Amino acid sequence: MTKKLILIIVLSCTLNNLAQNSNSSRSLDSVLNWLETHHSSIKDSSAFKINSRIAINLSKQANDSNRLAQSYSFLASYHEEYSNLDSAVFYLNTVKDIYTNLDESLNLADTYLDITALYTIKADYNKAKSNVYKALSIYEALDNQKGIAKCYAHICDLQYYENDYNEAIIHCDKAITIQKEINAKEDLALTYRFKANSQLFTGFNLEDALESINTSIDLYKELGETGAPMMASVNWRGNIYKYMERYDEAIADYQANYDNSKAMGLEQYLIPSLGNIGHVYVMQGQYEDALPYNLKAIELIKKTGRSRNLWENYMHVSEIYESIGDHTKALYYHQLYASELESFKDNIILSLESKTQSEYEVGQKNATILFQNEKISQQKRTKVLYIILTGLLAVILFGVVYNFRKNQQKNKKLESLNSELDSKNQQNELLLKEIHHRVKNNLELVKSLIALQSAQLEDSPTRDAMIASQNRVQSMGIIHQKLYQGENLGSIDMKDYFINLSNGILDTFNAEDKVKIECAMDELELDVDTAVPIGLIVNELLTNALKYAFPKDSKGTIEICLSRPNPETIALKVIDNGVGKMSNTTPKGTGFGTQLIKLLTQQLNGHMKESHDHGTSISFEFKIKSAA
Repeated sequence: MTKKLILIIVLSCTLNNLAQNSNSSRSLDSVLNWLETHHSSIKDSSAFKINSRIAINLSKQANDSNRLAQSYSFLASYHEEYSNLDSAVFYLNTVKDIYTNLDESLNLADTYLDITALYTIKADYNKAKSNVYKALSIYEALDNQKGIAKCYAHICDLQYYENDYNEAIIHCDKAITIQKEINAKEDLALTYRFKANSQLFTGFNLEDALESINTSIDLYKELGETGAPMMASVNWRGNIYKYMERYDEAIADYQANYDNSKAMGLEQYLIPSLGNIGHVYVMQGQYEDALPYNLKAIELIKKTGRSRNLWENYMHVSEIYESIGDHTKALYYHQLYASELESFKDNIILSLESKTQSEYEVGQKNATILFQNEKISQQKRTKVLYIILTGLLAVILFGVVYNFRKNQQKNKKLESLNSELDSKNQQNELLLKEIHHRVKNNLELVKSLIALQSAQLEDSPTRDAMIASQNRVQSMGIIHQKLYQGENLGSIDMKDYFINLSNGILDTFNAEDKVKIECAMDELELDVDTAVPIGLIVNELLTNALKYAFPKDSKGTIEICLSRPNPETIALKVIDNGVGKMSNTTPKGTGFGTQLIKLLTQQLNGHMKESHDHGTSISFEFKIKSAA
């Protein structure tokens, strides 16, 4: 036993010495050349990681900072593709520090762009934008057109995630113009993909988006690219097909990427394929088929830290569970979706604030330079005029020139202020929409909680009261939904609102087949303070009609009419052709709905009339203040 142990120790020492001699014998150049050769298509990830570490050690031994930075870049690439993004960010920041100390401006700018790409994948758009503008500043100072174009492309990509699609396309077009001039085909392919991203959501001009993404794919084919860049473009073409309702072509693209990712061993690239295949099935109503795809996508997102689309997959899973009747899981995933979406939007808001601050600081710097240049120019001009001109003519001419310049400066300042005000207004509008969106989400959560509670109640009157409360919450939630979806944040189209409200109530009472609700009215917009109480009144009247006007599954019609005879008056009618009200009939229910209608009518300074001939007709006339 002792002899065997001694033999094992000797063999271990011998192998260790051989490994050390092998590492020492390999030159730093040969290791870096191997890494460069295998960088674009990493087949043996373990070998790539080991050689990156060897290159780092050899660079340190040689005290070669430039090659040390290259070695850390390769190690960051390994972690981006096969490990986790936080490690990749750490090593790229190490590269950045080395190039900063070496004063290597071009390499530093390239590293800032690499860091930008990683933070974009992590959905940390604030840090991504900070890094891309640092890169752009360096490229502009070097007059490096290739780098400037790449920065425009990345800014385009970041503006896509800020939902600023038109500005994104403008930046992509600026990048494309430069890249065509310098024949940078690989960069051009990426920029066309970024442009297609935003084109998909600018007015849904899908043919333009499809043309841009096919241009990107054709360029990658010309370059012989089959890896991650090509897969990203194929994935986005699948997204475009999806919204064109060309579902078979969309799934074919997603499946091709899934198979390619599997073959390459790139687990993180399975995420978009899984999530998108699930979404296609959701769009087709095939919820059972969709569920395993979106759940697997969520699992991989958490594992790899690529959280950019986590909220979207939570949303799809919540929708799937609600559609198949599992309300408990639907509520659980809806809460995860709401939390993740808030975090996602907070990142966007931080990014917008960062952008505003950056633009302000750049503007201040440019204004200072412009002022100094103008001051120098003014001094030279004054000296020349003093020598050449004499007397009153010189004073008058100088005054004219001086006033002209001052007016130009004032006009420029006014234009700058107007531009800043427009930017602030757009941000305020975005924040106001976000507020309405969050209110709507919270009301949806309240509605879901009431629904879960009422489902457990056996007492019929109590359950009916809970359902009525659920409908009231829904009527308010629809108003906030219409506010953030509409162009006008101050008013609501009541006809569209009544149609949505009616569908929701019919669905609650499962009465779609026996009762038809008609909105016999023209388009009419009301402010939110007027729309909410009127919506609640109509909600109560529709609920009462569906409960009492059509007994024993009898069929009928309910008609809603809202008009504005003059600027100070709003008229509302709700008419049904049901059984009407019998004189000797005891009122049903708790009476809360009737009390609520009376209170809301008083709130709007109105009065109500009832008629029970051939059904029930209830009319209101509200006196409101006309808009200023």
